[in-house]
Amino acid sequence: MPPPAIRQLRDLTRYRKRLIQAHSSEGQRIEKTLEDAGIKLDSVASEVLGVSGRAMLTALVAGERDPQVLAELARGKLRNKIPQLRQALRGKFGEHHAMLIGLCLDHIAHLEGAITRLDERIDAVFAASVSEAGVPFEQARDRLDTITGVGKRAAECILAEIGVDLTRFPTAAHLASWAGVCSGNNITGGKRGSGKTTHGDVWLIDILTQCAWAAAHTRDTYLSAQFWRLARRIGKKKAAVAVAHSILVICWHLLTDDCDYADLGGDYFTRRNTDRQRDRLIAQLHNLGYRVTLDQAA
Repeated sequence: MPPPAIRQLRDLTRYRKRLIQAHSSEGQRIEKTLEDAGIKLDSVASEVLGVSGRAMLTALVAGERDPQVLAELARGKLRNKIPQLRQALRGKFGEHHAMLIGLCLDHIAHLEGAITRLDERIDAVFAASVSEAGVPFEQARDRLDTITGVGKRAAECILAEIGVDLTRFPTAAHLASWAGVCSGNNITGGKRGSGKTTHGDVWLIDILTQCAWAAAHTRDTYLSAQFWRLARRIGKKKAAVAVAHSILVICWHLLTDDCDYADLGGDYFTRRNTDRQRDRLIAQLHNLGYRVTLDQAA
């Protein structure tokens, strides 16, 4: 059974995730209501619930229907799109739509307030908690924050699931098996069956996969190179699970060895076997009809 601080963090982080999901659902409901009213705001503004979008939605709920007046509520870079906004804000917005969007905005404001309170409570628990080995929770969170694709909130969720004291997992493989991000071992009669991942902590798998997708969109990093190297062969979804496994292994080493993350670089797989990389590129040129002579650089 995890210590009390970890149990509290699990409750807080899991509830925060549900509230964030509800917040996203309300945003989608607003977009659907605008589509029903013929308002194409999302085709011009990238964030319907941004500062400009909320000002326009509030004005619509208050009774303003003039596209010229609504478009002038744009702020920042969105003011460069005022002509497009005037066209997008022409529709058949009625009292029915105003009531629905007003309720959604009220609910979103309530959710944002609750999420802020949860963030403050989580920060307070991290500031006041120390592991059995004497490691402050804040220090462990900051170490995980150094991993590519892992932010502060993601690090909080990971620690809430695996804890700060990892002595209960003798190796990183034990942790990966418990979490359910390692390949299945299904061998019968010398024949290998399905290698799909086993069942594990769904909350942990979800946040690790999100971190893996975030790492895949970084430049010149080891995790990004690993993702795209695997994606060409096994597909993006399986590659994301493989990177999630790597992130969890990195977490185990950082917390066990008490060190920060040192990225191996985006060219790690090329540097690992330069002869193989050289031969592969020469073979590609030969297939294109070229003959190549290599000279060793100084």
